[in-house]
Amino acid sequence: MTEAAELPPAPEEARAVFGDRFADAVRYAELLADAGVQRGLIGPREVPRLWERHLLNCAVLSEVVPESVTVCDVGSGAGLPGIPLALVRPDLKITLLEPLLRRTNFLTEVVELLGLDHVTVVRGRAEEVLGKLPPVHVVTARAVAPLDRLAAWGVPLLRPYGEMLLLKGDTAEEEVKGAGAALSKLGAVDTSVLHVGEGVVEPLATVVRVEVGESPGGVRFAAKRAKAARTGRTRRRR
Repeated sequence: MTEAAELPPAPEEARAVFGDRFADAVRYAELLADAGVQRGLIGPREVPRLWERHLLNCAVLSEVVPESVTVCDVGSGAGLPGIPLALVRPDLKITLLEPLLRRTNFLTEVVELLGLDHVTVVRGRAEEVLGKLPPVHVVTARAVAPLDRLAAWGVPLLRPYGEMLLLKGDTAEEEVKGAGAALSKLGAVDTSVLHVGEGVVEPLATVVRVEVGESPGGVRFAAKRAKAARTGRTRRRR
């Protein structure tokens, strides 16, 4: 049996980024390195680079999230980027959306343990909660699928003129070029690639921003949202 990798001490950058929630960030890192690995939510090889590659890389997403908005973290998994974002931004109302039970159980435990009152855990897929969850200002995700597929899941969850903020890797520019037609059909009006985390992470974190117009998801999803909303009102009246 391979000996478990040891979680390294938190770097000084983490103290600056997480501020008065630094102790909670350390606790979250410890949970990822222990229960997260045991439950198969994160690979054991990731433990030595949890801080730089995962927690800090996700926390710096806060640089481009507007103030006091609603956020849905699609395919939240072990809580990345949703939990680090919640730790540095108490002004946000965040929904962690995840379809797998073992992951939502872990997320619920973390949210309760860290006292993240502004975070809600919802089990489900993006296409299943359409019309059931209130539309949000921002959808976040981290490398859970190619850009065109990720946008098809996340854009319909947005409010008019909302935006997706997706943590991506070195292929971000190529993905944006290849997904142009699909994004346009989904109601995207502008797509850009941003780099955040200067002085915190190296290399900088890459974020794809997809901004939508008045019809997130296009006409087809607008009709689907309206139908789901009518169904919900009918059920509440019964």
